[in-house]
Amino acid sequence: MWIGIDDTDSPQGGCTTWVLTELLALARDRGVDLIGEPRLVRLNPNIPWKTRGNAALSARFGRGTGRRRLIGAVEGRPIWSYSGGRPVPSPEAERFRLAAWNRVQDRARTEKGTDPAIVASPRPLPALLYWRAVREVVPVEAALEALRAAGAWWRVREDPRGLVGAAASIAWPGSHRTWELTSYRSPSRWGTPRLVDARSVRDAARRHSRLFLCHDPRTRRLLVTPHTPCPILFGLRSTDPIQALAARHEVRSEPVDRWVLFRTNQATGDHLRPARWSDLRPYTSGRIEATVRGLPRVLPGGHVQLCVNDSVGNPIDCIAFEPTKTLPRLARWLVPGDRLLLGGSRAQDPTFRLETIRIRRLVPRFGVPHPPFCSACGRRTRSMGQSRGYRCQSCHRRWPPEAAVRVRLPSPRLPREVHPTPSARRHLHPLAPEP
Repeated sequence: MWIGIDDTDSPQGGCTTWVLTELLALARDRGVDLIGEPRLVRLNPNIPWKTRGNAALSARFGRGTGRRRLIGAVEGRPIWSYSGGRPVPSPEAERFRLAAWNRVQDRARTEKGTDPAIVASPRPLPALLYWRAVREVVPVEAALEALRAAGAWWRVREDPRGLVGAAASIAWPGSHRTWELTSYRSPSRWGTPRLVDARSVRDAARRHSRLFLCHDPRTRRLLVTPHTPCPILFGLRSTDPIQALAARHEVRSEPVDRWVLFRTNQATGDHLRPARWSDLRPYTSGRIEATVRGLPRVLPGGHVQLCVNDSVGNPIDCIAFEPTKTLPRLARWLVPGDRLLLGGSRAQDPTFRLETIRIRRLVPRFGVPHPPFCSACGRRTRSMGQSRGYRCQSCHRRWPPEAAVRVRLPSPRLPREVHPTPSARRHLHPLAPEP
């Protein structure tokens, strides 16, 4: 039995990952086993009604079989994950679903706009639902169709929009994945300053090469700790679950109330798909082959506007935002004719917000044109004014504007691909080397 949840937090606090830890504890106390790893699934980062990282959570439950391993601890007791499992008998499964829904309602935030949703499905949902939910805006009815076809059970408090995320987290194929080990604070400390030793985090990142996005050397910002009054103390992201488990013991912090290892789609770039500009509807993302059609323009605040055409000539206005650091720095060097692969997204307005820039081909660069030399007397001519050509001061011969001497400059040493500085990357942003 798969259970997915969404929309349990708010901008004022709460955390859906913490609510899932409550369900893991509930299952353990009722004798229901966790099969595989709990899943933290990030969805479309452009959704305007999201709260923070737009994450939905899911886990598979049953009667555990095969090997088990420790993937967390809640209330001082271990959470075990089994490699395989059998279904829970129907009466017990129904009781567990209802208890899980009651637990979700009890632990969810109650602010206006928070409408928790839970889904229970006897089997995984179609992967197409995940790919739609991570890349576009999915209507609730599309999620309901998938749930009905799977014979799923669901509950919502009011607005059913959370069903999309809860169902999509179950639909995630899970093959292209990373991990995050999340540690949580004691409820008595929620809303107070977090105590996490930055040096211990940096040292752990050096010792465990598969950890990523632990800190930003440019801004000296610690990236494992959130900046909201939520229950999370720190999260260690990794491409290897073993290294995340090992690094947990090396981070010095205030007491950890509970911890869980999640399988995630973070840093996979799943939200970016090859597209033309005409394919990108509001609140979607994509990768676009483009050619620069105008000189970049620096805007107030250090942002850079870049005008390009896509592969079929559609004009696009792009913005490289200053907080990304690397993108506006590269955009300033681009000239008309440069060919690029751009990754980014759009909101309601028709502006492409850049996330990545990859250089396909640079056109030759030339310096300021020089007046030509006179072929008769060998002296350099002088300009007669804009677009009027040149004249030799000795023999008074004239030369058209096209006779100007263009000096080709060495190709600039630009990086072939740039990503935002770590502190400005989205959760789904594909893995990139840290500076």
